[in-house]
Amino acid sequence: MGITETLQIDEMIRDFNRMNKRQSLYQFLSFAMIVSSALMIWKGLMVVTGSESPIVVVLSGSMEPAFHRGDLLFLTNYKEEPVRVGEIVVFKVEGRDIPIVHRVIKLHEKDDGSVKFLTKGDNNNVDDRGLYAPGQLWLTKKDIVGRARGFLPYVGIITIFMNEYPKVKWAILSILAIFVLLHRE
Repeated sequence: MGITETLQIDEMIRDFNRMNKRQSLYQFLSFAMIVSSALMIWKGLMVVTGSESPIVVVLSGSMEPAFHRGDLLFLTNYKEEPVRVGEIVVFKVEGRDIPIVHRVIKLHEKDDGSVKFLTKGDNNNVDDRGLYAPGQLWLTKKDIVGRARGFLPYVGIITIFMNEYPKVKWAILSILAIFVLLHRE
Protein backbone atom coordinates (compact mmCIF):
# COMPACT_ATOMS: atom_id res chain seq x y z
CA MET A 1 0.00 0.00 0.00
CA GLY A 2 1.32 3.43 -0.90
CA ILE A 3 1.72 6.48 1.29
CA THR A 4 -1.36 8.16 -0.24
CA GLU A 5 -3.63 5.19 0.57
CA THR A 6 -2.28 4.99 4.13
CA LEU A 7 -2.92 8.71 4.66
CA GLN A 8 -6.48 8.38 3.30
CA ILE A 9 -7.22 5.46 5.64
CA ASP A 10 -5.76 7.37 8.60
CA GLU A 11 -7.91 10.38 7.70
CA MET A 12 -11.04 8.18 7.53
CA ILE A 13 -10.27 6.71 10.95
CA ARG A 14 -9.76 10.22 12.42
CA ASP A 15 -13.08 11.32 10.88
CA PHE A 16 -14.83 8.35 12.43
CA ASN A 17 -13.29 9.05 15.84
CA ARG A 18 -14.48 12.70 15.65
CA MET A 19 -18.09 11.68 15.07
CA ASN A 20 -20.31 11.74 18.12
CA LYS A 21 -22.77 8.93 18.84
CA ARG A 22 -25.66 10.76 17.16
CA GLN A 23 -23.69 11.23 13.92
CA SER A 24 -22.58 7.58 14.00
CA LEU A 25 -26.16 6.41 14.46
CA TYR A 26 -27.32 8.70 11.64
CA GLN A 27 -24.66 7.28 9.29
CA PHE A 28 -25.57 3.70 10.22
CA LEU A 29 -29.27 4.41 9.64
CA SER A 30 -28.45 5.99 6.26
CA PHE A 31 -26.58 2.85 5.27
CA ALA A 32 -29.49 0.67 6.44
CA MET A 33 -31.91 2.81 4.39
CA ILE A 34 -29.80 2.33 1.25
CA VAL A 35 -29.74 -1.45 1.72
CA SER A 36 -33.46 -1.71 2.53
CA SER A 37 -34.36 0.53 -0.45
CA ALA A 38 -32.44 -1.74 -2.80
CA LEU A 39 -34.26 -4.78 -1.39
CA MET A 40 -37.65 -3.07 -1.75
CA ILE A 41 -36.90 -2.16 -5.36
CA TRP A 42 -35.91 -5.79 -6.07
CA LYS A 43 -39.09 -7.15 -4.44
CA GLY A 44 -41.18 -4.59 -6.34
CA LEU A 45 -39.64 -5.72 -9.62
CA MET A 46 -40.45 -9.32 -8.68
CA VAL A 47 -44.11 -8.44 -8.20
CA VAL A 48 -44.41 -6.32 -11.36
CA THR A 49 -42.64 -8.83 -13.64
CA GLY A 50 -43.97 -12.02 -12.06
CA SER A 51 -40.44 -13.40 -12.04
CA GLU A 52 -38.42 -14.59 -9.05
CA SER A 53 -35.40 -13.01 -10.71
CA PRO A 54 -36.41 -10.06 -12.92
CA ILE A 55 -32.82 -9.30 -13.97
CA VAL A 56 -30.15 -11.88 -14.89
CA VAL A 57 -26.68 -11.78 -16.38
CA VAL A 58 -25.72 -14.02 -19.32
CA LEU A 59 -22.81 -16.08 -17.97
CA SER A 60 -21.65 -17.97 -21.06
CA GLY A 61 -21.37 -17.63 -24.81
CA SER A 62 -24.00 -20.30 -25.52
CA MET A 63 -26.51 -17.72 -26.83
CA GLU A 64 -24.18 -15.84 -29.17
CA PRO A 65 -24.83 -13.98 -31.43
CA ALA A 66 -28.18 -13.05 -29.79
CA PHE A 67 -26.67 -12.43 -26.34
CA HIS A 68 -23.05 -12.24 -25.27
CA ARG A 69 -21.36 -13.04 -21.98
CA GLY A 70 -22.07 -10.16 -19.61
CA ASP A 71 -25.32 -8.96 -21.18
CA LEU A 72 -27.96 -7.96 -18.63
CA LEU A 73 -31.41 -9.43 -19.40
CA PHE A 74 -34.75 -8.07 -18.23
CA LEU A 75 -37.31 -10.83 -17.62
CA THR A 76 -41.05 -11.24 -17.20
CA ASN A 77 -42.90 -14.41 -16.25
CA TYR A 78 -46.63 -13.95 -16.56
CA LYS A 79 -48.36 -17.30 -16.02
CA GLU A 80 -51.10 -16.69 -18.60
CA GLU A 81 -48.66 -16.18 -21.50
CA PRO A 82 -48.08 -19.32 -23.55
CA VAL A 83 -44.55 -20.54 -24.28
CA ARG A 84 -43.68 -20.20 -27.97
CA VAL A 85 -41.03 -21.73 -30.19
CA GLY A 86 -38.24 -19.21 -30.75
CA GLU A 87 -38.77 -17.47 -27.44
CA ILE A 88 -35.73 -17.00 -25.20
CA VAL A 89 -36.37 -18.31 -21.69
CA VAL A 90 -34.39 -18.44 -18.48
CA PHE A 91 -34.91 -21.69 -16.60
CA LYS A 92 -33.67 -23.51 -13.54
CA VAL A 93 -32.96 -27.20 -13.48
CA GLU A 94 -33.12 -29.35 -10.37
CA GLY A 95 -29.62 -29.81 -8.98
CA ARG A 96 -28.23 -26.60 -10.54
CA ASP A 97 -28.10 -23.27 -8.74
CA ILE A 98 -27.44 -21.06 -11.75
CA PRO A 99 -30.29 -20.35 -14.20
CA ILE A 100 -29.72 -21.04 -17.91
CA VAL A 101 -30.62 -18.67 -20.77
CA HIS A 102 -31.61 -20.57 -23.95
CA ARG A 103 -34.13 -20.56 -26.81
CA VAL A 104 -37.23 -22.78 -27.02
CA ILE A 105 -36.83 -25.04 -30.09
CA LYS A 106 -39.71 -27.55 -29.70
CA LEU A 107 -43.13 -27.62 -28.03
CA HIS A 108 -45.01 -30.73 -26.98
CA GLU A 109 -48.67 -30.04 -26.18
CA LYS A 110 -50.88 -32.67 -24.58
CA ASP A 111 -54.66 -32.99 -24.84
CA ASP A 112 -55.06 -31.99 -21.18
CA GLY A 113 -53.54 -28.55 -21.97
CA SER A 114 -50.14 -29.14 -20.41
CA VAL A 115 -47.15 -27.99 -22.41
CA LYS A 116 -43.62 -29.30 -22.37
CA PHE A 117 -40.77 -27.78 -24.32
CA LEU A 118 -37.17 -28.32 -25.32
CA THR A 119 -34.45 -25.65 -25.31
CA LYS A 120 -31.07 -25.10 -26.95
CA GLY A 121 -28.40 -22.43 -26.87
CA ASP A 122 -28.02 -20.65 -30.23
CA ASN A 123 -24.27 -21.32 -30.20
CA ASN A 124 -24.60 -24.99 -29.09
CA ASN A 125 -24.60 -27.98 -31.42
CA VAL A 126 -27.12 -30.08 -29.46
CA ASP A 127 -30.28 -29.46 -27.45
CA ASP A 128 -30.26 -29.05 -23.66
CA ARG A 129 -31.35 -32.53 -22.59
CA GLY A 130 -27.82 -33.09 -21.28
CA LEU A 131 -28.27 -30.09 -18.97
CA TYR A 132 -31.64 -31.15 -17.57
CA ALA A 133 -32.02 -33.20 -14.38
CA PRO A 134 -31.35 -36.95 -14.78
CA GLY A 135 -34.30 -38.57 -16.54
CA GLN A 136 -35.85 -35.23 -17.55
CA LEU A 137 -36.40 -34.88 -21.29
CA TRP A 138 -38.60 -31.78 -21.38
CA LEU A 139 -39.07 -28.58 -19.39
CA THR A 140 -42.42 -27.37 -18.05
CA LYS A 141 -43.69 -23.92 -17.11
CA LYS A 142 -42.68 -24.46 -13.49
CA ASP A 143 -39.02 -24.59 -14.59
CA ILE A 144 -39.17 -21.11 -16.16
CA VAL A 145 -37.68 -18.21 -14.18
CA GLY A 146 -38.60 -15.71 -16.88
CA ARG A 147 -38.65 -14.74 -20.55
CA ALA A 148 -36.21 -12.25 -22.03
CA ARG A 149 -37.95 -8.95 -22.82
CA GLY A 150 -34.94 -6.67 -23.22
CA PHE A 151 -31.24 -6.40 -22.52
CA LEU A 152 -28.33 -4.06 -21.90
CA PRO A 153 -25.14 -5.23 -23.60
CA TYR A 154 -22.16 -6.04 -21.37
CA VAL A 155 -23.49 -4.23 -18.28
CA GLY A 156 -23.39 -7.48 -16.28
CA ILE A 157 -19.68 -8.08 -16.90
CA ILE A 158 -19.08 -6.39 -13.53
CA THR A 159 -21.07 -9.16 -11.84
CA ILE A 160 -19.09 -11.85 -13.66
CA PHE A 161 -15.81 -10.16 -12.68
CA MET A 162 -16.86 -9.94 -9.03
CA ASN A 163 -17.93 -13.59 -8.94
CA GLU A 164 -14.67 -14.74 -10.52
CA TYR A 165 -12.62 -12.59 -8.10
CA PRO A 166 -14.51 -12.59 -4.76
CA LYS A 167 -11.76 -10.70 -2.91
CA VAL A 168 -12.29 -7.75 -5.26
CA LYS A 169 -16.04 -7.90 -4.59
CA TRP A 170 -15.58 -7.80 -0.82
CA ALA A 171 -12.98 -5.02 -1.08
CA ILE A 172 -15.32 -2.84 -3.18
CA LEU A 173 -18.32 -3.52 -0.92
CA SER A 174 -16.23 -2.76 2.18
CA ILE A 175 -14.95 0.52 0.72
CA LEU A 176 -18.50 1.55 -0.23
CA ALA A 177 -19.82 0.69 3.24
CA ILE A 178 -17.01 2.65 4.91
CA PHE A 179 -17.66 5.61 2.63
CA VAL A 180 -21.38 5.65 3.42
CA LEU A 181 -20.74 5.31 7.15
CA LEU A 182 -18.07 8.02 7.28
CA HIS A 183 -19.53 10.51 4.82
CA ARG A 184 -20.94 13.42 6.85
CA GLU A 185 -23.39 15.07 4.46
